[in-house]
Amino acid sequence: MIRSLVFLISTAILMAACATSPTGRSQLMLVSPNQAVKASASAYPEKLKKYAEEGKLNTKPKMLERVKRITGQLIVEAEKMYPEAKQWDWEVAVIDEPDTVNAWSMAGGKMAIYTGLIEKVKPTDDELAQVMAHEISHALANHVAEQMSVAMASQIGLAVLSATALKDNRYRSAALTGAALAATLAVSLPYSRAAEREADKIGIEIAARAGFDPYAAASLWKKMTKVNKGAPPEFLNTHPAAASREKTLLELAPKMMKYYHPNEHHLRYRFH
Repeated sequence: MIRSLVFLISTAILMAACATSPTGRSQLMLVSPNQAVKASASAYPEKLKKYAEEGKLNTKPKMLERVKRITGQLIVEAEKMYPEAKQWDWEVAVIDEPDTVNAWSMAGGKMAIYTGLIEKVKPTDDELAQVMAHEISHALANHVAEQMSVAMASQIGLAVLSATALKDNRYRSAALTGAALAATLAVSLPYSRAAEREADKIGIEIAARAGFDPYAAASLWKKMTKVNKGAPPEFLNTHPAAASREKTLLELAPKMMKYYHPNEHHLRYRFH
């Protein structure tokens, strides 16, 4: 009897917190996208604070300008595809860590890329656009909110929540306890393979629409997997296997060519 009740309650909570991603994938959403955006707005400056104190934040003007220029073109197209993103206060930072080959994003368009990715991989503008489009796509697909929700579900133990807690939404209040910290942790934890594939799929289209070569996604992958000679850089640790991802990206590229018009996109987004 008790087990049946627990099952019914848990199922009800999961159904109540179910959402659908831009590609139609089912997502657990105990934390709403808007809540994740607010939490990330607080978490982002805190996460960057230590880099600023160490003199590692935005210390390379030319590199920062390049990243902003490319990311700005992507944002223009992202906002056309996802109008709700027009309300975001987009930000991007360059963190000066030559040995870190990585990039990340939080909800609401808060992003960062490490100098190690640019200096070691030496991406072309088309390839760098694929990195930033991928990170933008994590934000657009609400992956941070999903990650926070999964972590919260594990932490509080959905099976022990009462029907009363479900009725008055107290479980959502619990979700917001330490929300900024949760947003920071969400970035540190690996996304699911499904989320990574989704970011690739959305990102390659955004990049193509912004005037960046879709085939650069596969060439970027080849460069990054060679950086550490068999030991993949941090950015790739949680992504689908190299052969599988490269195959998928090459299959997607020709489908994206209808959006690719490199000479028609000269818009630059003015960051706040």
